[in-house]
Amino acid sequence: MQVLRKVGPMSTSTAPQLAPPGAGLPVIELWVARLLFALTRRRGNREAFVGRFEQERAAIRALVDSCLEGQRGEQVLIARLRGLEDSSRNWSVWMTLDHLRITNTSVARVISALAAGKIPPGKASTAAVKPSATVTAAIEAEYERSCDGVLAAITAAPDLKTQARFAHPWFGPLDAFGWAAMAGTHMSVHRVQIQSIVAGLRR
Repeated sequence: MQVLRKVGPMSTSTAPQLAPPGAGLPVIELWVARLLFALTRRRGNREAFVGRFEQERAAIRALVDSCLEGQRGEQVLIARLRGLEDSSRNWSVWMTLDHLRITNTSVARVISALAAGKIPPGKASTAAVKPSATVTAAIEAEYERSCDGVLAAITAAPDLKTQARFAHPWFGPLDAFGWAAMAGTHMSVHRVQIQSIVAGLRR
């Protein structure tokens, strides 16, 4: 995958000019993503969603372990990947894990709430789940705990096909089944991102 350039901590005067958080995806790409995600939901089941999440989790762990710890906090500007907002192209490995921690924690809460017949307060926003640039090695354990939380929420739900729904900013109102499908799909996007970051660190 193409890596544009490698950067360390930057001042705002040297930071790359990216689209603002929450700008979303190009229209055609979003349309395709919605179609593919609809197929994922139609063809999937609880076991498949858990299996995919666990597979992506293991792949991410292997990628993180393959990266020197001293480089995991270094930001790398990569070419935009399918399913990735432009504002997310200049992250470090730890920043990506921080984003996954934030998102996984939210997804677990949404699944648990919907399974209990409750609609979570507020609304989901891609701009609200961006990571901290100053995240440290502690994020690795926090991220793993967030993964445990997602798996626990999916497996504990009596029925994922809930009447209650909560809207995703790109895919609209989803039941708990849809959010369970989203968990592994989202992990896969950022697993590819980490692959690109690690490749950039090795250049």
